[in-house]
Amino acid sequence: MATSKTLGESLREHGVSRRGFLKFCAATASMMALPPTMAAAIAAALDQARRPSVIWLSFQECTGCTESLTRSHSPTVENLILDVISLDYHHTLQAASGDLAEEARLQAMRENHGSYLVVVDGSLPGPGANMGYSTIAGHSNLDILLETVEGAAAVIAVGTCAAFGGLPRANPNPTGAVAVSDVITDKPVINVSGCPPIPTVITGVLAQFLTFGKLPELDAYGRPLAFFGQSIHDRCYRRPFYDKGLFAETFDDQGAKAGWCLYRLGCKGPSTYNACATMRWNAGTSWPVESGHPCLGCSEPDFWDAGSFYQALSVPTANASTTLAAAGVAGLVIGGAAAALAKRKQHQAVANREPVTVEQLEQTL
Repeated sequence: MATSKTLGESLREHGVSRRGFLKFCAATASMMALPPTMAAAIAAALDQARRPSVIWLSFQECTGCTESLTRSHSPTVENLILDVISLDYHHTLQAASGDLAEEARLQAMRENHGSYLVVVDGSLPGPGANMGYSTIAGHSNLDILLETVEGAAAVIAVGTCAAFGGLPRANPNPTGAVAVSDVITDKPVINVSGCPPIPTVITGVLAQFLTFGKLPELDAYGRPLAFFGQSIHDRCYRRPFYDKGLFAETFDDQGAKAGWCLYRLGCKGPSTYNACATMRWNAGTSWPVESGHPCLGCSEPDFWDAGSFYQALSVPTANASTTLAAAGVAGLVIGGAAAALAKRKQHQAVANREPVTVEQLEQTL
């Protein structure tokens, strides 16, 4: 259960140096598109913040989101936060089982009423008869979610299944699967989509909540703009080849070997918003497009039913202005005019941001 220790005390007990902590704070400010001066405020707030109680609920899912989280590399932003939160309930990671496991959830809810966070991965079976498709300890997913969320401060829907319904919601959707936000309407719900999601995005949300006591600015789909404010296409290192009209036509032609754009092989980068190109996977080693596979668009709603993963959205021409216009239209359709305006503001904030060094932060503190 959550203790009276501050986050700073717990980090020091875990051997995290002051310099490592300051690096984390500077990285957090950068991730949130905040000015460098905010790094000092983040450091001061996190140092005194109390360990938050987190209840993690798993419903119709494949455990891929948990696998992604547990395979995060060290030392990283996610380790600094996840090692010191009070993860009071998690089917896969907790030692307790049966009645003891369920009592741990109920105890965490009682002791931290109004302040704990609920993390959900997996979709929920639809109402009515479908509720019996997925149960825990004899209770439906829906009943457990409603009971747990009642005293929560906020809900984080981790993964595309929780955020949008994901694979369980794909046609023909026999369970009548729905997203968390389809059910929870009286609490803040933050969607961290992806199949699986990027661990740093989850911890970035936690860090902002601990620092400012509020949740990050969200896009039209309820996702943090700091991570979902730009398309895969805009961040992709293959983008210059797209602008020049240079495309791989097969997975083993000369264009593919030369690293040309994978758009014609089905890459959904222009219509997909996520930070894969900058965060990468496997200790920052690579990501699907860098390893030669087109983006599947897994962080977007209904990506399973959006057509062939290997069919291009449209056939781009060698005319860069034409292709860029097509990509821009796709982005506006996906996000809506309101989201597009918010994203432009986010991009401008990033463009105007000056980098901060650890040395400057140490002087500030």
